[in-house]
Amino acid sequence: MSDVTPDRTHPQPAAQDVETRGGDRAQYGMCAALAGLGIVLLVNSAQLAPVASSNDSLGPRVIPTVLGILLLVVSVLYAVDIHRGGVGAADEGEDVDLGAKADWKTVGLLVVIFALSAALMEPLGWVIAGTLLFAGCAYALGNRHIVRGVLVGLAISLGTFYAFAIGLGVNLPAGILQGIL
Repeated sequence: MSDVTPDRTHPQPAAQDVETRGGDRAQYGMCAALAGLGIVLLVNSAQLAPVASSNDSLGPRVIPTVLGILLLVVSVLYAVDIHRGGVGAADEGEDVDLGAKADWKTVGLLVVIFALSAALMEPLGWVIAGTLLFAGCAYALGNRHIVRGVLVGLAISLGTFYAFAIGLGVNLPAGILQGIL
C-alpha cells in the first residue's frame, strides 16, 4: 500500500491563473467590504457626542475609532497581498461531500423550531421555550436521544436564565413559571 496524498507544495493551475491577472475580484470585494465597514465605524464614531466622566476618561469614541482604523489597515494589507498573488487555499471539506445538495428538510425544520420558540417565549417563558428550542434543534440535526436532548436543553435554559437574572440583572420572561423561578 502506498500513500496517495497529493503534493500541495506547488500552486494549483487555477491559482496561477488568478496570480497572473493580479488577484481575484471576489477577494477585492471582501477588501472593499472591510474598508466600507471601517469607514462606517469612523463616521459613526465621529458623530458620537463627547461624554466627560470621571469614571470613563476615554469616552465612547475610542473603541469604534480604533476598530475602524484597524479595519482600514487590514483591508489595505489584504488588497496588497491579493495583488502580489496571495491566494487562499481551496475548501476541501474533511468528511463533507461538496457536491451534495442542500438538505432543505433540515433547514425548514430548524426555521419552524426557531419561529415556534420565538412565538412561545412570552407565554411559556424562556426556560420552557429554550428547552424546546435546544431539544428541537438537536433532533433536527440528527440527535435521536429525545430525553437527553430535553434534559440538556433544560440545564442550558435554567443556567442562562439565572446567569442573566443574577449575573447581569436582566430578567428573561418566566412565563407560566413566574412564581416558581
